[in-house]
Amino acid sequence: MDIIRSDFKSGLEALLKAKPIRAIFLGVRIGDPTAVGQEQFSPSSPGWPPFMRVNPILDWSYRDVWAFLLTCKVQYCSLYDQGYTSIGSIYDTVPNALLSVSSTSSKEKFKPAYLLPDGRLERAGRVKKNSPLECTHSPAVNNGLDGVNSQKNRMFTASVIGVGDEILFGTVEDLLGPSLCGKLHSIGWLTSQASVVRNDIDSVAEEVERCKSTSDMVFLYGGVGPLHSDVTSAGVAKAFGVRLAPDEEFEEFLRCLIGDQCTGDRNEMAQLPEGITELLHHEQLGVPLIKCHNVIILSATNATELDKQWDCLIELSGSDGFLVTIEPFSAKRLTTTLTDVEIAQPLSKLCLEFPDLYIGCFRRCRQGHLVISFEGKDPCRIEAAIEALCKKFNPGTFSEVN
Repeated sequence: MDIIRSDFKSGLEALLKAKPIRAIFLGVRIGDPTAVGQEQFSPSSPGWPPFMRVNPILDWSYRDVWAFLLTCKVQYCSLYDQGYTSIGSIYDTVPNALLSVSSTSSKEKFKPAYLLPDGRLERAGRVKKNSPLECTHSPAVNNGLDGVNSQKNRMFTASVIGVGDEILFGTVEDLLGPSLCGKLHSIGWLTSQASVVRNDIDSVAEEVERCKSTSDMVFLYGGVGPLHSDVTSAGVAKAFGVRLAPDEEFEEFLRCLIGDQCTGDRNEMAQLPEGITELLHHEQLGVPLIKCHNVIILSATNATELDKQWDCLIELSGSDGFLVTIEPFSAKRLTTTLTDVEIAQPLSKLCLEFPDLYIGCFRRCRQGHLVISFEGKDPCRIEAAIEALCKKFNPGTFSEVN
């Protein structure tokens, strides 16, 4: 390792003068500010010493990088375990607010960088902090976030897991998963992932174990009941490393609901994860909902039942705060007749300029107009992104749709 104490350009010139190097490997990725226009092999920029830039991980995502580091046990900077996701200088780097963990202590805590649910927000921790020479300035606002201590602007994430072979076989259409994602979105939460697993204890356990450590809340539906295929409670118990045990309080509710034919050891539905189960009571529910730490098991089998259980959850969480309503998402959509090729590069650059926004595209049919979606917490940022995009094209290229 050669250590050169100089600015980057001067140090590079000195290095190439001392050692006639023809190519240099870089860790640039496509989402980096300097990556625009680069390919796997790109000559150095005009005004710089001549050499070939080799970018072997140009197409790697944030998740790809962390999968490699963790799988291969590569050593990395300890700051990444303290909530930092993009490290610059001491004056422009803070822990990423999206990794903040609710804590009763005065010192705010953060999850490690590899648990960031959306890699596009890797640079959300780049906030210009006050240096000793700038102590009279007010703190800067970054990407619509008023600093790392703002609970209002903190992003809460959820995972949604459906349990059912009938969904995977295509026998029935999954209506509950998309509906639950929409309900979470309406209270300002980000659904980091939605999945469907088989009616298999190990499959449920593996998915719950993975999601409960990366999401603030995990919601399960399906696989609840006395049948051999109803394995959701057992899967949750295995994910937390506990056993199923009879719950007398829950059994009493079941007895009132379905009678005495299902009591004692024969009542599989009354077997709940031992020591971690909290029953969520509501007068509108015949049977309490089941909560195991940050995992909630829903018994709904259709949209009407889900609506009822969700409304009860919102009321119940008002006192406990486990499903807090936060700053809602704002959204706008544009439509255009531009082709994918014409719009691709400008949109890629726009995503780099506005990393705090979700900018997505879809067509309702291949020959139809392209719809561009803008979503985020700050309406002003959405308007700024739309204005920046419109400036790149002729007037009238885009029209707003509801």
